[in-house]
Amino acid sequence: MAIRRLLRGQIPQADIEAVAREAANRQGEAFESVRQLDSDNWLSIPCVVNEQLFVKIVTDQNALVHALLTAGRNLGALTSRSEGFFERFETPVSMAEHDLEATRRIRELGINAPEPIEAFEYEEYGVLVLEFLPEFEPLDRLDPTTVEALLPAVFESLSVMHEAGIAHGDLRGENVLVIGDEIYFIDATKVNEQAIEDARAYDIACALAALQPIVGARTAVRAASEFYTDEQLLDAEAYLDFVNLRPDHDFDTLQTKGELETELS
Repeated sequence: MAIRRLLRGQIPQADIEAVAREAANRQGEAFESVRQLDSDNWLSIPCVVNEQLFVKIVTDQNALVHALLTAGRNLGALTSRSEGFFERFETPVSMAEHDLEATRRIRELGINAPEPIEAFEYEEYGVLVLEFLPEFEPLDRLDPTTVEALLPAVFESLSVMHEAGIAHGDLRGENVLVIGDEIYFIDATKVNEQAIEDARAYDIACALAALQPIVGARTAVRAASEFYTDEQLLDAEAYLDFVNLRPDHDFDTLQTKGELETELS
């Protein structure tokens, strides 16, 4: 936890309250409260303002960590026989602006995501303001039966994004929120849109990696095969070893590969 806090960075409480006050004022609201959320996200400091606005504060340190992660991911992509397709941000505000635009584009496709409100710069911070979803569960905290019922929605939504030339780039169970029987995508990262085929393969591999420990490799692979061609699944297989190196994925690579090979045979 101490390492996470160091990487994510901390800012003075007075600065958090100042950013929160500015976010509320920009929405024509009086500032009433702010609470910082406990999250493993190293790329921002997430807060809830007035129990209505979800605010992500992005610092210079967050932008630096993102640049380091991007370099590592691009190096890892080379091990999967593709050029790196992740892109870095130059400033904290550019990170916030990308998150806003990515959320907006996802919603324009008819896919659930929090309502994007605005992104702005406050002193040295980048600030993203979204709709606050108060009652949700991350996909990876749900029971296997519930997750299995949601698999078609997960892969259908992903395939719609990919057909539109959009990749998520950071698909994990905690980046798919569930409210009732609806799923919401958050925290899409920046990828080169000219490399959509590689980014699509990486997204599919990440989805399989996130789902395999919950529902099993066979169920996850069969759900993916309903929305992707054999060739696309074969491309995804090439990324599984790379995805397995990530500390935020813990899955049985050999079992997943075996089910893919069975499905493709």
